[in-house]
Amino acid sequence: MAESWDGSYDPGSPSDDSRQFEKLHVEPIYDAFVCPLTKQVMRDPVTLENGQTFEREAIEKWFKECHDSGRKLQCPLTLKELRSKDLKPSIALRNTIEEWNARNEAAQLDMARRSLNLNTPESEVLMSLKFVQHICQKSRSCKHIARSAGLIPMIIDMLKSSSRKVRCRALETLRIVVEENDENKEMLAEGDTVRTIVKFLSHEQSKEREEAVFLLYELSQSESLCEKIGAINGAILILLGMTSSKSENLLTVEKADKTLENLEKCENNVRQMAENGRLQPLLTQILEGPPETKLSMANFLGELVLNNDVKVLVARTVGSSLINLMKSSNMQSREASLKALNQISCEASARVLIDAGILPPLVRDLFNQLPMRLKEISATILANVVNSGYDCESIPVGPENQTLVSENIVHSLLHLISNTGPAIECKLLQVLVGLTHTPSTVTNVVSAIKSSGATISLVQFIEAPQKELRVASIKLLQNLSPYMGQELADALRGTVGQLGSLIRVISENVGITEEQAAAVGLLAELPERDLGLTRQMLDESAFELVYTKVVKIRQGETKGARFVTPFLEGLVRVLSRVTFVLADEQAAIDLCREYNLAALFVELLQANGLDNVQMSSATALENLSQETKNLTKLPDMPTPGFCASVFPCFSKQPVISGLCGVHRGTCTLRESFCLLEGQVVDKLVALLDHTNEKVVEAALAAISTLLDDEVDIEQGVKVLCEAEGIRPILDVLLEKRTDTLRRRSVWAVERLLRIDEIAYEVSGDPNLSTALVDAFQHGDYRTRQIAERALKHVDRLPNFSGIFPNMG
Repeated sequence: MAESWDGSYDPGSPSDDSRQFEKLHVEPIYDAFVCPLTKQVMRDPVTLENGQTFEREAIEKWFKECHDSGRKLQCPLTLKELRSKDLKPSIALRNTIEEWNARNEAAQLDMARRSLNLNTPESEVLMSLKFVQHICQKSRSCKHIARSAGLIPMIIDMLKSSSRKVRCRALETLRIVVEENDENKEMLAEGDTVRTIVKFLSHEQSKEREEAVFLLYELSQSESLCEKIGAINGAILILLGMTSSKSENLLTVEKADKTLENLEKCENNVRQMAENGRLQPLLTQILEGPPETKLSMANFLGELVLNNDVKVLVARTVGSSLINLMKSSNMQSREASLKALNQISCEASARVLIDAGILPPLVRDLFNQLPMRLKEISATILANVVNSGYDCESIPVGPENQTLVSENIVHSLLHLISNTGPAIECKLLQVLVGLTHTPSTVTNVVSAIKSSGATISLVQFIEAPQKELRVASIKLLQNLSPYMGQELADALRGTVGQLGSLIRVISENVGITEEQAAAVGLLAELPERDLGLTRQMLDESAFELVYTKVVKIRQGETKGARFVTPFLEGLVRVLSRVTFVLADEQAAIDLCREYNLAALFVELLQANGLDNVQMSSATALENLSQETKNLTKLPDMPTPGFCASVFPCFSKQPVISGLCGVHRGTCTLRESFCLLEGQVVDKLVALLDHTNEKVVEAALAAISTLLDDEVDIEQGVKVLCEAEGIRPILDVLLEKRTDTLRRRSVWAVERLLRIDEIAYEVSGDPNLSTALVDAFQHGDYRTRQIAERALKHVDRLPNFSGIFPNMG
């Protein structure tokens, strides 16, 4: 029965390597040292009542098995019954075994030390390293043996071996040697050993990387070594890469992550992690660290470059803490928090910061006594937050529930703009840019600017030498121009240089910049019929420049895709303003002829997808066509003879070929801007089906110039018939899309219905009659009059003009 017992209970069962170590004994193993049950040298020998000696754990297991199986208590060696379980420690034998072990281990260590060099065969080195592991794993106290025997430097040398197996075994051995032993860790960390271990993290062989991570994890548990590990270039970055790797095994990833957690004990390591994307340790320090650490980490956060997604995360995590720090009376704390808030403020994080209460203290800092460098940071944060598009109008920032668009606040901003340096001026102008982006806030800002008389001072920034300041001012003026265009036009005309500066910005050949798009957008919003401004632009050759820019864009010669659409739209609007002064300015006519602007506008009508370009081009063609009747060369009629003058019945009107039917003279697109001769009508008719009502309005207005009182209306209608434009005009009336379209279409339809054939053809259309009746009942006074005449043409209303010929 004793022979069948397998001894599997014993945790110290010999491994293959352990048996190999037994061969290294310099003294023989005495039979008395070996437990009959385990067949191993005993560590805690005990003697039974019959004098037999066993390993304590083994005999206790034997007794338990006897009890569990119901057998009598027997000696496993003699099989004789025992009266008791009493075990007597064999102290003398244990001391003898320990002395024997010590002599053998010393000899074995000496043999291992001689084997640990790069010239020893691989198998012997591997065996020696395994023996060192065996010694160190016996107990914590045994680890001093490796240190006192000078084995640690030798094992470190094995990291240079050409054998991958030796390098892996050396890393594994070092880990076992330093586990829970700070003195061994300090010895290992001397010199460049830690740097060498870090290098293994980037090795291709996963086993070496794994052992290196495990060793670094052990070293990182010593706070004194954390700084040394983090100071090695690339160590933290490589560990971070391993934690996010999908190719590493899970245990390696876990150890890398835990190593980083240990390294967080050192502030420099926390900074490195933050620089490389692991921000949580830094944020935790800001939230939970002592005051000096909070200050240090907030300062560092202010230096980091973060993407917008990360800024939102940081704002959610520490935004409130930073805002509280900003309210501190300590100037260093306020500066650190402002720098950090500046770094995390952006369009994406604005709402988080606003909800955390950033606006009131921020505005207070701007208007109170604060060093100018901090006011600049405050202005930058405010600009970042306001330009997010978040509704700031309803958030109180001052006494009596004042908001950012309250008159007193805007006045204070304008006062600061006039009394600070370019850097703060620029940021405050950007604040006003953000506040004027939406209709709900721009009217308040416009009112405050007008009441403060700040228009001219704002216009003067157009000449600022600092580009960022100049861009901010132009963008602000562009936002203001729809609401105070005349005031801005007066300021530009009355101030020397500003208009020229705008034109120079547009003229720069550096692709298409945001500044150029804003500058041309500002000019485009100024009143088109301001003759003085247009004349000044003519004098400064602005229109020639704009024409050149448009042509280059159309030919694909200008780069800058981001701003090309607003830039082109602005250019076309600016160019079209020259057509608003044709009746008063011969130079404008000359310019249009010289550059054949009518042909350019015709081409731009077909700029599909650019609604504003099409609309501005149609409007320009309307203006040009209005002037055609004044520019058409009428034919010289021959003087009637004597008979014809005495007897008119003998007179016959001569027929002159080649004349424009609508304008009754010689027309061209270039010289007289004739839509008919320029074959423009079909292109305008095509736009009547546009989805954008503003484009339809402009196209219909241009078409209507062919039906004016001062042209041959009948010929105009004929031209529209040939262009298949009658039905689209009627459809515009039927669709009732806008009041402007109804007014324009009623006017055009009334002109069409003057032709009997058309009136007869559409008189049976109930939809048309209903649309005219609706206009007659609900239109403005002028529209009702025209609708009345149209209804008479289709006999829906009686015509009393023949009965009462003398009534108005």
